[in-house]
Amino acid sequence: MSSSFRHSFDIIGPIMIGPSSSHTAGAARIGRIARNLFGEEPEVAEILLYGSFAKTYRGHGTDVALVAGLMNFSTHDDRIPKSLQIAQESGLQVTFKPGPPNPDYHPNTVRIKLLRGERKFEMLGVSIGGGAVEILEIDGFKVKLTGQYPTLVIPHADRFGVVAAVTTILSKHQLNISFMEVSRRGRGSEALMLISTDEQPPAEAVDEIQQLEAVKRVARIDAS
Repeated sequence: MSSSFRHSFDIIGPIMIGPSSSHTAGAARIGRIARNLFGEEPEVAEILLYGSFAKTYRGHGTDVALVAGLMNFSTHDDRIPKSLQIAQESGLQVTFKPGPPNPDYHPNTVRIKLLRGERKFEMLGVSIGGGAVEILEIDGFKVKLTGQYPTLVIPHADRFGVVAAVTTILSKHQLNISFMEVSRRGRGSEALMLISTDEQPPAEAVDEIQQLEAVKRVARIDAS
């Protein structure tokens, strides 16, 4: 995404279907990021809504937008108004619940829990206005992911040389890193790497990273 396009996006907001950039476009992006990080269509989605989201999600279409994102629809997809019906027909079981009061949360905050078979995934996201979002937690790891740049999200074992191996692959493919964050649960335990790049990583680079022994999987988040 060029700098001029980003500037225009900041002024006029995103192309979207729905009445509110915060409650629909932002919610759809949060849902789609959760879907991309999960890597496949879930069987069960438990959605906890906080603040304004909890109070107005039906009237403002937040529920429809979140599920559209989980179905991997873009913010301008004509199917968004029918996303709840489409999800039901596909076998996706969705529940919406108000989350417990938390004064530290932004009013447009949602926690998404996804299940498929034995797989579990959890993410905390915020719609901050104008269709922009921030992801603050991924499976218990504290992060700050905006999706404004192409980003690789890499769960991995905390081992010596993993970070260097990943950055070497990106360098080989001439990808410039604009942001990088590594979190871990403890020394030698599970870790999570976030790497944003100026250009979209090619499939070959993603495949090479995926082949690293310590890497569990690689999720690719496209730029907003």
